[in-house]
Amino acid sequence: MSDKIVKFLAHNGRISVTCADTTQMVEEARNIHDMSPVVTAAFGRLLTITAIMATEMKGSKDKLTVQLKGNGPIGVMIATANNKPIVKGYATNPVVELPLNEDGKLDVSGAVGYEGYINVVKDIGLKDPYIGISPLVSGEIAEDFANYFVNSEQRNSAVALGVLVDKNGVRASGGYLINPMPDATEEDIVAVEQAIFKAGAMSKMLDQNLTLEEIAKKITGDENVEIIENNIAPEFKCDCSKEHMQDALMTIGKEELEDIIEKEGKAELVCHFCNKKYQFDRNDLENILKNIEKSETKIEKNGKE
Repeated sequence: MSDKIVKFLAHNGRISVTCADTTQMVEEARNIHDMSPVVTAAFGRLLTITAIMATEMKGSKDKLTVQLKGNGPIGVMIATANNKPIVKGYATNPVVELPLNEDGKLDVSGAVGYEGYINVVKDIGLKDPYIGISPLVSGEIAEDFANYFVNSEQRNSAVALGVLVDKNGVRASGGYLINPMPDATEEDIVAVEQAIFKAGAMSKMLDQNLTLEEIAKKITGDENVEIIENNIAPEFKCDCSKEHMQDALMTIGKEELEDIIEKEGKAELVCHFCNKKYQFDRNDLENILKNIEKSETKIEKNGKE
């Protein structure tokens, strides 16, 4: 079954719900980065909430970047997405091995760390991008993002994120984001809180083959949820290219590039997001050097004018 994100309204339009099945997306990321189970669980949660948040962007050129930096052994995790959403990302340390936590589950908070921050950058075509920063509260990621939404975006939210990993890889992955609308009543909010408690873990509901609509009904306590958007297909995909890597080589400067040509005669660049390798031979590097020299000459000429 393909990954999917569906948006709903519950309780007569007073509760907004976004549910996501990201199983294939997270499995793709696990394969590309060869992640250990606990890193897969942590990074999969980050990819899922990034995909959900990205669907709130309207423009095709809008871009979301989410950085989570904790003091645990994973280090920094970064995910970026457009509004489709096509998502990519990486973790500093893709292989971390920890004992199971006291509940017998993967120790995500131990791997992420209990201290650190979430940094969100939304480039949505305004003069300056929106930047939101929020401290980690548990390292479990869902709780951390619920705290982020309250502190940085001033919206009360219920966030659930889960990744079920077995010996064959990702068995189920997904999440949901629930926001009360301005006209939501206290009764609505209490009903949702009680329904969430009864529903159980998101990854288990997906593993039980519940549809996203069935999950939306369970977590809101409303059998009459309304689908408002259901054609969203998240995907883990990198847009790197040799041209992009060439631009990166141009930024290192003329002297360093000349040194690489003289000593190595070649260069290899690896994309952090997909691990794809790009080879540049001497001819490639000399052409890049010529482009740098042309740019410097043009800048110098314009300065004199």
